[in-house]
Amino acid sequence: MGDMFMLSETEMYEREAAGGMEENEEAFNIPITLETKVYSWHDRFRPRKPKFFNRVHTGYEWNKYNQTHYDHDNPPPKIVQGYKFNIFYPDIIDKTKPPQYFIEPDPSNPDTCLIRFHGGPPYEDIAFRIVNREWEHSHRKGFKSVFERGILQLWFNFKRYRYRR
Repeated sequence: MGDMFMLSETEMYEREAAGGMEENEEAFNIPITLETKVYSWHDRFRPRKPKFFNRVHTGYEWNKYNQTHYDHDNPPPKIVQGYKFNIFYPDIIDKTKPPQYFIEPDPSNPDTCLIRFHGGPPYEDIAFRIVNREWEHSHRKGFKSVFERGILQLWFNFKRYRYRR
């Protein structure tokens, strides 16, 4: 299979895209523009945005209200159930420090928040606007936060609350 660190960002992207999407997934590739920073390493390395291939997992919530008012022929509106972020950092300088993610409040909308990925030199930070809901942190429920072979994978689903009287 060879060493994955030898792959370029484009090759990593194409390999991830070739994996295809599941039935309830859509591409989620709209980054938020962050204010431009001057990094301490700016004079040694040319800062650039990392490539990424992200997915949003959507589906129907079949709660009591939706079961009463909708059926499979006339389904309820789809809701966001989770995200899969794949950020490619093949040329990261300090391989001992993995990239990190930060959740920040969205000043324009309380129903959303910003997830910002910080990789270190030579990469600039990149951010996405996501739904502001509680995450499921169980590995069995789909949570994954791994940095290996130059790819940061952050996969998570939102908690599902069951209505009980």
